[in-house]
Amino acid sequence: MSQADLSNPTLALAAELIARPSVTPDDAGCQQLLGERLAALGFTLETMVFEDTTNLWARRGSDGPLFCFAGHTDVVPVGVEHAWRFPPFAPTLHEGMLYGRGAADMKGSLAAMVVALERFLARHPNPQGSIALLLTSDEEGPFINGTTRVIDTLEARNEKITWCIVGEPSSTEQVGDVVKNGRRGSLSGELKVFGVQGHVAYPHLADNPVHRAAPALATLTSTEWDHGNAFFPATSFQISNAHAGTGAGNVIPGEFHVSFNFRFSTETTAEDLQQRVRAILDAHQLDYAIDWKLNGQPFLTAEGPLLSATQAAIRHHRGLLPVLSTAGGTSDGRFIAPTGAEVIELGPVNATIHKVNECVAAEDLLLLTDIYETILEQLLC
Repeated sequence: MSQADLSNPTLALAAELIARPSVTPDDAGCQQLLGERLAALGFTLETMVFEDTTNLWARRGSDGPLFCFAGHTDVVPVGVEHAWRFPPFAPTLHEGMLYGRGAADMKGSLAAMVVALERFLARHPNPQGSIALLLTSDEEGPFINGTTRVIDTLEARNEKITWCIVGEPSSTEQVGDVVKNGRRGSLSGELKVFGVQGHVAYPHLADNPVHRAAPALATLTSTEWDHGNAFFPATSFQISNAHAGTGAGNVIPGEFHVSFNFRFSTETTAEDLQQRVRAILDAHQLDYAIDWKLNGQPFLTAEGPLLSATQAAIRHHRGLLPVLSTAGGTSDGRFIAPTGAEVIELGPVNATIHKVNECVAAEDLLLLTDIYETILEQLLC
């Protein structure tokens, strides 16, 4: 493995990316930088701008199968800047760790992808099939004009991805110990329960929506929605916010607002969850309105060439068999998997993502580059 210093191609590229303050939805020139490297490899570049979001679809070759790396150039805000050990957009290599916002999530992965492609194509200039890179500047934000819009464009012209690796930081203790081979679905609800506002001293002249809703919420929180399966934990229901009142302590509120979220498995559907929630609310005879937002469907890559190649590459470079997991939040893989693609997430250790002093082990990025290159060889040679 190469010496871990900023002269290494992967670390040098990661540092260049980190130095660009690409807080969602600003790309800050990251895609141009990566595009120039890809164009030199024979990729055709297609920039797709939707509203405030910049996306890049880069493809080399026209035949199938199509292997795709996917990721995002945007990062979350730095938070309290003076709390950082080093300036968040001044990449710093210190005691083997590369510091900076986006080092782990996920500019380090992007650098490893591009350098792996450079090395792979230098040795295999005519691979079997095509290679693509899908980048967005809207993954950490509202995710409306990013990967989902690119996929809509590709689907409209019947351009299908066969295999996709999303470079999200999937690892827990060491690179490759965990591979995300799916994600739970996410369904959010905004519930309004209506009552009659009045004076707290005259409850018979009012109708308290908080009191009315409480038994229904107790039922929702105690309901067993499913039992999960071999790859997914049971579906969970969580209330994230609840508020009512006028600000005065002597007023019974007229409305009660509740925000909640389901993280659901493949054992149920968003439609079924909505129906069951309404049935519970109706059974408690509530006067209510509810708005739903489906943030993503669950997806699973249980087996196939991509997962086999990934496991073999990790075993070769790390001597371990990765744990397959669907835990955690959502990722842009949820937009790609419904097209029929095999999708996994493989990236560096996630211990510091979104935190002050975000960092990644330099040696891990070098190792990740090796793993990505070996996966390419397994699938396209």
